Amino acid sequence: MNEAMAKILGIIGGGQLGMMITEAAKKMPEYVSKVIVLDPTENCPAAQVGAEQIIADFKEKDAIVELSKKSDIITYEIESGDSDVLKSVEKNAEINPSPETLHTIQDKFLQKTFLKEHNIPVPEFIEVSNIEDVKEGLKQFGYPALLKARRDAYDGRGNFKIDSEDMIQTSFDYFKGQKLMLEKFVPFKMEVSVIAARNTKGQITTFPLVENIHEENILRETIAPARVSADVTQKAEKIANQTMDVLKGAGVFGIEMFVTQDDQIVINEIAPRVHNSGHHTLQSSETSQFEQHLRAILGLELGSTKLLRPTIMYNILGAKSFQGEYKPLVIPDQNLFLKMYGKKISKPMRKLGHFNLIAGNNESVEELLEKLETIKPRAVVQSAD
Repeated sequence: MNEAMAKILGIIGGGQLGMMITEAAKKMPEYVSKVIVLDPTENCPAAQVGAEQIIADFKEKDAIVELSKKSDIITYEIESGDSDVLKSVEKNAEINPSPETLHTIQDKFLQKTFLKEHNIPVPEFIEVSNIEDVKEGLKQFGYPALLKARRDAYDGRGNFKIDSEDMIQTSFDYFKGQKLMLEKFVPFKMEVSVIAARNTKGQITTFPLVENIHEENILRETIAPARVSADVTQKAEKIANQTMDVLKGAGVFGIEMFVTQDDQIVINEIAPRVHNSGHHTLQSSETSQFEQHLRAILGLELGSTKLLRPTIMYNILGAKSFQGEYKPLVIPDQNLFLKMYGKKISKPMRKLGHFNLIAGNNESVEELLEKLETIKPRAVVQSAD
């Protein structure tokens, strides 16, 4: 593909994922000539690294139409785009993953129903329309159970764990009339994920299984590779491949899973985009998830997903104790790669950046985890005052 054939890439969302997609695109000028993002925040992270920006809400119809007219191909870094509007502009630009896939994944009840219909293991769940449905579901599932918003929920927002009968009313009121589903609680041993990709020609690749550790429902650490048996790894990769076989459209998908107490795998949820648990690939792998996503949607041969060295990704989150401008973070350390997202304001538990800690020669995951404990005190943002 020569320069004249390079595509203009449109992205719904210009946060840190859009930023890193933009940076990957800049390394592929023969395939991507320009990046345009649609994001409501002026000078969003993607704009700071050279993306053109349309400042508007992710769901704003006129802005999506404008983006489609300016782009050859559209993708997303957030699930909040209007899938119906995106479907209507397919005549202007190629859209991947497909608007149908986005529509299915945006709604957690539709997503789980779709997976169940294709014999892919998920926790038990039901749709709930009123508080009586919640009570009936709890009789079926027992306690605890999770009441979930069907749409616009991420980083644990939109989940309410019901531990006892006296929490039912509080949990239902919490959602203020949103569409809901109830899910049986899985007493999992570990949370894991697979970053999978499919290109427009149907080629599928998966990155090695990783282990995820959360803090207040927000991803804090990703350990690559996951500390599981070969049998568990094989099961997870098989399920990831099954999932990619049935989902429409090209791109990278983040497939989050639970390892149960008896070492079975069930899918927690899927993101139709590059994923926080794939950030380690920037330094750990032969191909980053961001380059892989571009390769997938551009119809190129997918890159090698080989893990070169064990790696831990650590998210830098805003301190709970303050909100405001913060001091630049510097963490000098051998084999540590710091990436800040250019967000001016720190908010409690806001994702401000991450670093990848790469194993040295013959260094094990356990040794990396010990090293991480000595680095964590330096990875705290503080007020600029």
